[in-house]
Amino acid sequence: MPKELKSEQMEEHEEKEIVQQGIHNYSQEKNYVWPTDERILKKLEWFKDQKLALMIHWGPCSQLGIVTSWALSDEDAHWSRHQINWDVSGEEFKKQYFDLNKSFNPIRFEPEKWAKLAKESGFKYLLFTTKHHDGFCMWDTKYTDYKITGKDCPFRVHKYADICAYLFEAFRRQGLGIATCFSKADWHIDSYWSEKYARGKYQWRGPSYNPLEEPEEWEKFVQFTHNQIKELATNYGQIDIMWFDAGWVDKKYGQDIRLGEVIEQVRKYQKGMLCVDRTVGGTYENYVTPEQCVPDEPLNVPWESCLTMGMDFAYMYEDVYKTSRQIICTLVDIVAKGGNLALNVIPQPDGRLPEGAIKTMQGMGQWLNKFGECIYGTRVCVPYKKDGVAFTQRESEGKVYAIYTYPEENTLPKEEIFIPYIENFKNIICLNNNKEVEYTKNEKGITVKLVKEEQEICPIAHVFCINK
Repeated sequence: MPKELKSEQMEEHEEKEIVQQGIHNYSQEKNYVWPTDERILKKLEWFKDQKLALMIHWGPCSQLGIVTSWALSDEDAHWSRHQINWDVSGEEFKKQYFDLNKSFNPIRFEPEKWAKLAKESGFKYLLFTTKHHDGFCMWDTKYTDYKITGKDCPFRVHKYADICAYLFEAFRRQGLGIATCFSKADWHIDSYWSEKYARGKYQWRGPSYNPLEEPEEWEKFVQFTHNQIKELATNYGQIDIMWFDAGWVDKKYGQDIRLGEVIEQVRKYQKGMLCVDRTVGGTYENYVTPEQCVPDEPLNVPWESCLTMGMDFAYMYEDVYKTSRQIICTLVDIVAKGGNLALNVIPQPDGRLPEGAIKTMQGMGQWLNKFGECIYGTRVCVPYKKDGVAFTQRESEGKVYAIYTYPEENTLPKEEIFIPYIENFKNIICLNNNKEVEYTKNEKGITVKLVKEEQEICPIAHVFCINK
């Protein structure tokens, strides 16, 4: 096999490993580079304190109730177009999709309501998709008219037309952090996707041409991308995190957008801002992002699992939402392993959050309002998770938390729970009733005795504070 062909095939294989059916893999610990800037390290500690983000994918495609962006890629059609069940060709569909901006009019969007609900539900920062691969911009960019304030979009006359501006301010007023999700790919802009090259109408997730063979065209795209990143960083207040999607847009695959160059410019005024160049590794991936999965073991680097409350990251009609019990049990598992949870909740095309999602969020808030001390601001604690018990700690306060979850509400609450913790301590408080518990101890751990409670539904968890 010719060396050049072998190299291309190897790169293609690695490419497919990065993103499979729209889901990103995540970088390995060995590729992580710890920042040296004290401001970035301080921001990472802030990040590790937060634990819970409200992630939002939203845009014109919510009107169709199908996967965001991916059905535009002809090479990904075999898995991404299964929801396109009306009589239409691939080319007709792509035109219909790109024309959705002409009907997107979420007139019931109320950013203050979203922010208030997020605060009450226990979220600590917003991770909002400013632009997905389809190229539609949810802010008033001056570099393309394919945007929420564009001349073809009816929402342009709404008082909250610049969605990012009003949403970010509403969340900041609630004391919540701001992270911008931004796709490094753009399937709408001619300098990335164009029919004038050999590929013609048949597109894939990458550019229509080889950037090494068309350096002037690629440079147009690089400058367009830099301009948009700087625009978000200069016109929209404090940004805590810039989170970059589309891991295939990277120097390793011949798509060098020189992200580090623009991030260093941005950090001159957004001091200490975190940068998350997903799956790339190295200096500008300040934390790693498992998608639709939770690592089996603790990671020794900062990380955040992005999971969906519903069936997908995109809006689905008649979606099925996870319960607050399911989300809290997952959050406990993630926090015990040292990570954060970015929970994706999808707004409706009219601008409202779905009632099913609101119900789950409110249930989360009720639990976190009572038990949040075992989640927020904590760090990992050996043995992390063992015998059904998850551990977190506030080392400076001498507190260790042992959390025994009940994934099913019809489970009978235990009257005794074994906690595999062998260190010395003063006492144990059950946070469910704020009472000190009786226990026995041996060389393998502690067995706590619980007061039998008369209740119809099993608690989401029994939470114990072990005071050292």
